[in-house]
Amino acid sequence: MSPLGLVLRLAGLVLLVWLVVQPTAFAGLLALFTRPGQPSVYNQGSLLALTISHLLIVASAIAASALLAVGLAIFVTRPFGVDFLPVSRALANIGQTFPPVAVLALCVPLLGFGTTPTLVALFLYGLLPIFENSLAGLSSVPPPVTEAAKGMGMKPMQRLIGVELPLSMPLMLAGLRLSTTIALSTAAIGSTVAAPTLGEVIIAGLQTGNTAFVVQGGVIVALLAVLIHEGFVALERSQRRRIGL
Repeated sequence: MSPLGLVLRLAGLVLLVWLVVQPTAFAGLLALFTRPGQPSVYNQGSLLALTISHLLIVASAIAASALLAVGLAIFVTRPFGVDFLPVSRALANIGQTFPPVAVLALCVPLLGFGTTPTLVALFLYGLLPIFENSLAGLSSVPPPVTEAAKGMGMKPMQRLIGVELPLSMPLMLAGLRLSTTIALSTAAIGSTVAAPTLGEVIIAGLQTGNTAFVVQGGVIVALLAVLIHEGFVALERSQRRRIGL
């Protein structure tokens, strides 16, 4: 990472923390986006609490997506699971078939309003990138490497944990990066069904015609997405160096 890139990332992190913890520090700048009589800083709740809730919802959904997607990828790359690849791929594609808004609309009558419909939508939407990247990673492990591991007396589970997963990790992390970045942005729509996300700030701004609220919510979500994206990129580079790529 170049010194300039590191400085920019640190500046983005400082700006994010400042926006969330001390939003009033930006009142003068945000006032440029308000009409007379409108508040310039979001005043209908805690930005810090909404940010934490937003991150927790995304982390929970993506963790569940990763657990299922990586599990399926491992299963279909074993000799006994090859025949289930089409079914597994169809399952992973479910989330991409319906947009998150449609999933929310279908889930609310069954699950009610709140966080749960948002978790379901993000979980389904995050499956495909993680599954496909995990499948590509596991399938691209060179046969001579696995044969060498067999020759060393390693059992199937030992080969998976000690050889295949480490070699596949850069591609798996790329899938996680894509799903997480998409989920961070998409989670905002969860507030339309009463999920406590940063979408509350954006929706409040749209409902009242207060552009300053929209800017606050949008900038925080964008900074989260960029910083977490860059964090995954750093992890991918580190893993590639570790395995000599």
